[in-house]
Amino acid sequence: MRSFPFHDAGSPDLRSPARFLWWLARAERATLLAGVVYGSVWTACQALTPFVLGRAVDQGIVAGDFARLTLWVAVLVGLTLLQSGSATLRHRTAVSSWMQAAYRSAQLVGHKVTRSGDALPQKFSTGEVVSTSASDAMRIGEIYDVCARLAGSVVGYLLVTYLVFLSSWQLGLVVLLGVPLCGAMLLFVIRPLQRRQKAQREAAGKMTALGADTVAGLRVLRGIGGEHIFVDRYRQRSRETQLAGNKVAYSLADLDAVQVLVVGAFGVAFTWIGALQAVSGRIEPGQLVALYGYAVFLVSPIRTAADAVSRFIRAHVGARRIIDVLSTPSAVHDAGTTVPGPSSPSALVDTVTGVVAVPGTLSAVVSADPAQSAALARRLGRFEDAVLREAQVRWGGAALHLVPLREVRRRIVVSDAEPQLFSGTLREELDPAGRHSDAEIMAALDVASAADVFDGLENGLDDEVTEKGRGFSGGQRQRLTLARAVLTDAEVLVLIEPTSAVDAHTEQRIATALRRKRGTAGNTTVVVTASPLLLGSMDTVTFLEDGTVSARGTHRELLDTVPAYRRVVIRGEGMDGHAGSRAAADRPHGAHATGQANATAGVEPAGDTRASMGEGAR
Repeated sequence: MRSFPFHDAGSPDLRSPARFLWWLARAERATLLAGVVYGSVWTACQALTPFVLGRAVDQGIVAGDFARLTLWVAVLVGLTLLQSGSATLRHRTAVSSWMQAAYRSAQLVGHKVTRSGDALPQKFSTGEVVSTSASDAMRIGEIYDVCARLAGSVVGYLLVTYLVFLSSWQLGLVVLLGVPLCGAMLLFVIRPLQRRQKAQREAAGKMTALGADTVAGLRVLRGIGGEHIFVDRYRQRSRETQLAGNKVAYSLADLDAVQVLVVGAFGVAFTWIGALQAVSGRIEPGQLVALYGYAVFLVSPIRTAADAVSRFIRAHVGARRIIDVLSTPSAVHDAGTTVPGPSSPSALVDTVTGVVAVPGTLSAVVSADPAQSAALARRLGRFEDAVLREAQVRWGGAALHLVPLREVRRRIVVSDAEPQLFSGTLREELDPAGRHSDAEIMAALDVASAADVFDGLENGLDDEVTEKGRGFSGGQRQRLTLARAVLTDAEVLVLIEPTSAVDAHTEQRIATALRRKRGTAGNTTVVVTASPLLLGSMDTVTFLEDGTVSARGTHRELLDTVPAYRRVVIRGEGMDGHAGSRAAADRPHGAHATGQANATAGVEPAGDTRASMGEGAR
């Protein structure tokens, strides 16, 4: 029993589709070789059956020799049993070859997705990548499925040619030259099929990409009433894919028709010549019976050859698409020369902005331009090495982009603003590596104030999470993501707007619990946020203007001394900034975004604006 995924999918040859397919073949050469052996035995048994039947007729029935007849009948029964067993083994190895090639290709694409950073999404849409893994990988597997039959067909063709030569050299030449000629005639139909299949693959990829993007934004589309526009676009793409598929079907129908015509004409000509030789007495009646059997058998090699060419075309198209994905340069990778990371917790210093993340502290970053703080978080998490080569981040005494990537991912964790959840149990979602006990998982959930998530779960941590966590509200997904980040126990934890979808009371609990969990020696926590409640719990707050550090201090100090900071945090440029900032700092249940204006004016907000816009809209 073979298990998937592979422990190591290997390093593919991406120089051309043919080289990639050959690399896959070498990776599973043992299975392919076994399939070729079983396929050869299977077709050899089929090819020998007419020969044995002819001998039984000539030496047993015509000659009236019961002993010889019994002998050839016994041989025929043995061939039948051997053919049955080899056919079963051939099918098993063919399916195994198909699965190995398909899953190895899909695994390579999956690994590329996890290691490419933002390079892949910038070049391909989500739907295109999904189509490459789900569709193209399966098409690649088909060529290895047919390999055993193709090899067996070649062996059977050569064996029949030899047996026919034993009866008649004229008929032997007909088989030797006629079968390859029939196969070559099919190429005139196969070439248009290749072009049309490529066009269909591109149309299907575009349709899948549009469908994936539409589903991802369906909630927003419904909110603005724009779903009908994307439905019409999807319908148009679907129609284009259908028309491309119709053209492929036309070529396949032509191929089938030509196969019937060519194979039928060959069979008629071959049988007619054999009948003439039997009438003239140059061959025995049993040999004529064998010739009929050979004519029927030779249909299979021709059809198998045409099927193999068609499948190779599809595999070639699919391999090209997979190569396009796999050859996309990753945004992050280990450089040729790496340096070890610091042996003890050390400061992270961003040379572009001047931001310093000190070990053992909770620090926040506030920016007048959210894009600048987001870019800072990406640099601290090493999401793009090309950026870091020009704008280095120093980690202790080492340049971050020269530290081995595995070490960076283990010690530095970035929790994005858009939570991503996958299908599986809640326990697997929060602790993918399975390194923590249930008590530790619950403690992390307590830090994220996510205990209410269990209210609707029957099986607790063993409850199944639907795709993208659609069964949870936006606030619940965000808190689960925060718990997952806390559970990593990362030396450096970068949180991007971790409480933007929760109410003020929950945010206050998270701020307190986060300080209790992460405010210890050895832990470095950086929070990118503009929430006064979180900012008030930080040891230091760094304010960015025009991409560089403008001020640094506590939340209260910056509110009192930096008007620009005050405007960003409380969103209240038209009010008395100093008095408003003091009210915002002192109010325990204040809200940020638009709710902050009410708090600044001294009016208790009816509820967290973010919660009403986020949780309620969901």
